[in-house]
Amino acid sequence: MAETTAEVRRDIELTRERMSTTLQQLEQKLNVMQIVRDNPWPSLAVAVGAGVLLSQSRTDVRAAAATVAATKGASSKVGTLLDDVVATFVGGLHDAFESRINMLVGDLKNAIGATTAQTAGNDGVAGTRKSPTAPVDTVSDRSFDPQPVDSTGGYQPMRAD
Repeated sequence: MAETTAEVRRDIELTRERMSTTLQQLEQKLNVMQIVRDNPWPSLAVAVGAGVLLSQSRTDVRAAAATVAATKGASSKVGTLLDDVVATFVGGLHDAFESRINMLVGDLKNAIGATTAQTAGNDGVAGTRKSPTAPVDTVSDRSFDPQPVDSTGGYQPMRAD
């Protein structure tokens, strides 16, 4: 039984080809997508059956109960933390807008030549006061008075001379 090297190589090559063919056939038989394409109705029936079996086990209900038990108390802590974060954010946003508006109002007053004491209360915002008893002094500084005031407190019409 003396075999030559050429015969051994030929046997190895034939074995490789047979193994390759067998693997391709196994892959084709185990290709789920191909099975579903070839047999759609039985595949659908198997999927529905598996869904019914899984729903009967009630594992989803047990998992939900375990999740609720594990996170009990954490939701109130997270809710309080989120409330604090939102309150801080909104407060900061309010302060930023208020600062920007006050700056724009100040720039507008400077552009038209009005002074802060003429038109603003104690906090620099027109029409507001920090204390209800603090009067707004609009008479002491009349550096910008577009219409003259008569003795009755009313405005006199401007005459073109």
